[in-house]
Amino acid sequence: MADPKATVKPRVVCCIGDIHGFYTKLLNLWSNLETLIDPVDFRSAIIIFLGDYCDRGPDTRQVLDFLISLPSRYPDQKHVFLSGNHDLAFAAFVGVLPLTPDGSEFSEGWKEYADSEDREGWYNGDGYERMHLQGRRWSGKIKVKINAAKGTEYKGSIYDAAPTFESYGVPHGSADLVRAVPEEHKKFLADMVWVHEEDDVIVKTEDGIKHCKLIAVHAGLEKNKDVKEQLKSLKARDTRLPKIEALSGRKNVWDIPKELTEYPSVLVSGHHGKLHIEGLRLIIDEGGGYPEKPVAAIVLPSMKIVRDTDILAK
Repeated sequence: MADPKATVKPRVVCCIGDIHGFYTKLLNLWSNLETLIDPVDFRSAIIIFLGDYCDRGPDTRQVLDFLISLPSRYPDQKHVFLSGNHDLAFAAFVGVLPLTPDGSEFSEGWKEYADSEDREGWYNGDGYERMHLQGRRWSGKIKVKINAAKGTEYKGSIYDAAPTFESYGVPHGSADLVRAVPEEHKKFLADMVWVHEEDDVIVKTEDGIKHCKLIAVHAGLEKNKDVKEQLKSLKARDTRLPKIEALSGRKNVWDIPKELTEYPSVLVSGHHGKLHIEGLRLIIDEGGGYPEKPVAAIVLPSMKIVRDTDILAK
């Protein structure tokens, strides 16, 4: 008996890497995706944004306006907006993070990282007493000028958040941002998911066509922790944690956990400032928030990489 899945045309999935406030790059990338993908397939595509919409680039406000407009402009698409670590911190500052499940104060999470407060210049202005740690770090004023790991100059805070404040017309670190951010932007930030799963995505691999589960999360999943427990916590958006490794980890979330290789699973992330494809582990963040680097996307099932800088025949 024929496999019923084999007769159904796979739905196109586009996973879009970190935008970091670069509106023009986003427009160019979207135009290239629209040009490259068959119009019928594009209209019904699953579009997964991998997070980090804000900071570094100058146009956070315009980027959010564009993302918010997509469901009405493309009603047959499915849009997924993952939270990145930058977006979580932005949401924390404007007060739209989910409350802790046990009713504890966000300030409980400050203690573990208190040694960094002075160097990072955590925010101490209006409303800081009930703010999640990442909101304070995001809006703080870092004392050192240069990010030694990247060789770049910090833009206001450890998160390079000054351009986000400025895109809403207020100076970095100003409590006025809470009033300046429109309600629809706050709703967008409040509604972001920390993980997204698709049960049946088709991927072209060196070994042929595979039906896979897809897990999308901004930074990745910790290799040595139970995957089900990690997914449960991410779905619950447990804000008791002062730092969410799946959104902000580095080496500890780079690889695909072994248990995901037992049933073919795609694990796709942004965050790492690299384009890295190894088997079904996809890291799509070629831009990393650098002005001179492209914003990239990957299209499934073809596994084709599309960039804002691609020159395509119309």
